[in-house]
Amino acid sequence: MVDARFHAAFAAVPLVAILRGITPPEVPAVAAALVEAGITLIEVPLNSPDPFDSLRALVEACPTTVSVGAGTVLKADAVARLQEAGGQFIVTPNTDPEVIGAAATAGLASLIGCLTPTECLAAARAGATMLKIFPASRLGPGYIKDLRAVLPKDLPVLGVGGIGAEAFAEYRTAGCAGFGIGSDIWKPGRPAAEVGAAARRLVEAWRRLGP
Repeated sequence: MVDARFHAAFAAVPLVAILRGITPPEVPAVAAALVEAGITLIEVPLNSPDPFDSLRALVEACPTTVSVGAGTVLKADAVARLQEAGGQFIVTPNTDPEVIGAAATAGLASLIGCLTPTECLAAARAGATMLKIFPASRLGPGYIKDLRAVLPKDLPVLGVGGIGAEAFAEYRTAGCAGFGIGSDIWKPGRPAAEVGAAARRLVEAWRRLGP
């Protein structure tokens, strides 16, 4: 299945580099910097310029150890376009069973945005691969711990929104299996060398936590 590549990448380093605003010409250099830094999951939000062109460029630039996905997926028809571009996972800001079903049908992993217990359990029932708790930092690790108490134990939770390397340990203890990282890695116009250095610091911080 296509999403096997996603699961292998997540098991290696469960940090999703979010490249919101990247343009297709920037992709090769940024991708090379991220791969060298140890990043294995890269997301291009669909509200970026020419996102499917960037996704295709990213798939071409990355080795098979890296999984590429689309973020800010709001409609089911975007899933088919991502599949055509060669991506392996979707990320949403909201809980939409139709989008979750489309990803499952396409064999793509789905990281589904939710915040409340109602949204989390609805996403779980619809077949979400993982839950993306956003904005996670607004409510803190205690909230993640409370959510985990009512969620299926085998359903991973990703913390996204304002969580930096200094907070990895606290949020992982609370129940986060990984994190989505945006502006701490990428901002529009940031040189690839700086992107790589930032990504390397985050990967090293995660690895220091141990198994």
